[in-house]
Amino acid sequence: MTEGILLDPSTRGSVACLYRGKSCAEGDGMKKKDLDTLKKILEEEKKRIFHHLQEISETSVADLETPSGDSVDLASLEINQNSLAKIGKREQNHLKKIDAALKKMEDGTFGECESCGEQIAVARLMARPVAQLCIDCKTEQENEERKYSDRAGDSENDGFPEEGEEL
Repeated sequence: MTEGILLDPSTRGSVACLYRGKSCAEGDGMKKKDLDTLKKILEEEKKRIFHHLQEISETSVADLETPSGDSVDLASLEINQNSLAKIGKREQNHLKKIDAALKKMEDGTFGECESCGEQIAVARLMARPVAQLCIDCKTEQENEERKYSDRAGDSENDGFPEEGEEL
């Protein structure tokens, strides 16, 4: 038996989850209609990002081909170019996540939490189709990140606990 999301005719159009050869909890299945909707959302977002990246590239090239003005204008142009580069990089990363989600759909593993292996709630996937973690694992990850960022941001932190503080 393979792992992933499989169409199960006994569930009237639902998509059944198989994880490690076992069926996921009842009610965790995703309807085929939901899966089709999510695929359409991902494909449309991919097109939108490609179009936006093309616009950014054209704007950037046009701005660089006609540099004019004083030093303030040139500094502003450089700041604008850096901002466009950051936006482009962020959107390229988002494209990678979209491609990974579409590949998971092809492989039949879409909607499976990469941390615990449980199904990601359909509502979460509708809100964020590129989600790789279920809400519980994502919350745990953010709490861990927050814990470490709080410690790193404490300029007076010398590595030793304060009075009454635990490690």
